[in-house]
Amino acid sequence: MFEQLKFRDQNLASRIAAKIQEIAPKNDVVKICHVCGTHEWTITHYGLRSLLPPTVEVIAGPGCPVCVTPASEVDEAVVLAIKGVVVTCFGDVLRVPGSEQSLLDAKAKGADVRVVYSVLDAVRMAEKEPSKEFVFFAIGFETTAPSTAIEILRKPPKNLSFLVSHRLIPPAMELLLGIGDLHIDGFIAPGHVSTVIGLKAYEIFPKAYRMPTVVAGFEPLDVLFAIYMVLKQLREGVARLENEYVRAVSWEGNTKAQEAMYKAFDIVDGEWRGLGKLPSSAFRLKDEHAAFDAREKFRVRITRGRDLPPGCQCHLVMIGKIRPTECPLFMKICTPQKPVGACMVSMEGTCRIWAKSIR
Repeated sequence: MFEQLKFRDQNLASRIAAKIQEIAPKNDVVKICHVCGTHEWTITHYGLRSLLPPTVEVIAGPGCPVCVTPASEVDEAVVLAIKGVVVTCFGDVLRVPGSEQSLLDAKAKGADVRVVYSVLDAVRMAEKEPSKEFVFFAIGFETTAPSTAIEILRKPPKNLSFLVSHRLIPPAMELLLGIGDLHIDGFIAPGHVSTVIGLKAYEIFPKAYRMPTVVAGFEPLDVLFAIYMVLKQLREGVARLENEYVRAVSWEGNTKAQEAMYKAFDIVDGEWRGLGKLPSSAFRLKDEHAAFDAREKFRVRITRGRDLPPGCQCHLVMIGKIRPTECPLFMKICTPQKPVGACMVSMEGTCRIWAKSIR
């Protein structure tokens, strides 16, 4: 049924935009925060902000997994690569800045750093080359954490270990609400993450924070509908948890994926690039899987890194406090070809999306 729906229908988009205009506040500005790099891509690529009245502002939160990975954890991967361990990672991780260098820099100096499309690729490489030590640099939110967990639970080859840097989205949303000078009127929650953790994971936001919260898909009409649903709650003076992405997200989420995550990982406090340590926001391998923990296996100990190069405003872009164009480095010395900050590296980074779409 869903394939018959036209999620990019311009006439329907115009009708929703008219409804948004109708219920939007006339004077006060409302700020709706999304927490997903793909939502930012949809909003920017399709010019959805141009359909909104000036009193409705959509800002981007820390929804890019590459952007939030702290420099200290990139440093750990670089140290391992320089030691002679084969470091495997996703393609967009390669250029993420560490304190002094990226994995791409290490590769250019001769380190064996390999791009993989999935953690299973790393498993197969380790099986084929048993004389070498392999590490999979596992970043990402609850969307990618289950695949890492499943391979750990399957007992991969002994010459493969994991540098786990997975993060959880709801704690980051709570962080945003605790920033005194950052005003948010509603959330658009990420669709991909929500397919795993389910609608229930966001229950706290309307209940405890009185914050309208809508889980949304990634097509232009999904996002426009979500904006309308948040505005409708604001107009009615209520805060609800609603699901625009009903074709993919359920109340419970993917319980098998959740089960794998919680068998493999404990939830611990975690550093976020430029944002500091967030309570209960990261996964760490459980003690019974310590044999697969690269930090323990190779005694990697880096406690502090340099998240922000001089002049970089990625930390403010990631919480929606400034637009990419307000960063003094944007498209001057920080470009998609030569990124200075993490937000310019990944396809899901707000600065890179803006650089590619609206310049």
